[in-house]
Amino acid sequence: MTGTDHSIDARPALTLTSEDETAFRSAIREFAEGEVKPLVNDMDQKAQINPDLIKKFFEMGLMGIETPEQYGGAGGSFFQACLAVEELGRIDGSCSVLVDVQNTLVTNALLKNANDAQKTKYLPMLASNTVGAYALSESGSGSDAFALRLKAEDKGTHWVLNGHKLWITSAFEAGFFLVFANTDFTKGYKGITAFLVERSMPGFKVGKKEDKLGIRASSTCELLFENCEVPKENVMGEVGKGYKIAIETLNEGRIGIAAQMLGIQQGAYEATVNYIKGREQFGKSISAFQAVQFQLSEMRCMLETTRLHVYNAARLKDMGKDFVKDAAMAKLIASRNAEKVCSLAVDLFGGNGFTREYPVEKFFRDCKIGQIYEGTSNMQLQTIAKMELA
Repeated sequence: MTGTDHSIDARPALTLTSEDETAFRSAIREFAEGEVKPLVNDMDQKAQINPDLIKKFFEMGLMGIETPEQYGGAGGSFFQACLAVEELGRIDGSCSVLVDVQNTLVTNALLKNANDAQKTKYLPMLASNTVGAYALSESGSGSDAFALRLKAEDKGTHWVLNGHKLWITSAFEAGFFLVFANTDFTKGYKGITAFLVERSMPGFKVGKKEDKLGIRASSTCELLFENCEVPKENVMGEVGKGYKIAIETLNEGRIGIAAQMLGIQQGAYEATVNYIKGREQFGKSISAFQAVQFQLSEMRCMLETTRLHVYNAARLKDMGKDFVKDAAMAKLIASRNAEKVCSLAVDLFGGNGFTREYPVEKFFRDCKIGQIYEGTSNMQLQTIAKMELA
């Protein structure tokens, strides 16, 4: 999983030759209920995704949904990748984001920007046995993504990278990293270049893992580059054009995060419906009280509003239409609604909702990150406004 074996062991079990998305969703839901759900609490407490479960993600074909079959992938659509992220999010936000980053960020970036040799080498790995990570953020470059200070120097036969990255999702498990560094600071963002870095490359190390509020099983680590040697052939795209790759990839990735938030809302909503039907006060189910019914209705409306925005953005992307504003709106609305829905879920569970015996406290913790990573809510508002006023 974290090695550099480039062979394809076997075809993924999930082959997306059918357009029957209902059957596809059902297959993912069955997998999530049977394989992921029993491990959720243990993974949350240990702050690590079960390694055997990650192997099952590969066997199921979840780590290469859009990857063409010629590279060992499932040959599916971006929309199907979002469905998978949603269904996993319904059970566990950590597993959801692992699959999301693999598909909507790392693999998507390679499919669009890698040359034939790079695709032949890395896409089979990412579809069959190697977790990928997307390394853009640094301590001084969060929302200001292009203020990054990771330095890349041309040494003739290879590049040397020096500096560090922070908040890199899936870094603990990853064997492959899409890394953005600046080759010429005098050119500003036009010096940013994309590098394909393997975990085994000299001078590269995965550092401290963050102890987080939510999505605790999803690893978030710093990356250390100390004279890290990267072969010349591992530059993806043109030198100095990495900023364009980063922008385009993040626009797509925001739909994936919105799908994760949709799944978390769905999980919290379903848990709430089941709970209020069985919880009795004053001699009857609390679901019989109009105040509770109104709150549930609010939750449902927010959930379906999120779904419409996420699906619309994903469909536009698959059709090759302009989706940037819709992606920003989907992420903004999905993350806001997730916090509201999950908060109401805790309210309706009462004291039980504040305990770890019930699932809604975890949904509540997991949803907060949706307003922060892959572009904060303020950055989404800025994107929407710019496009409206252009």
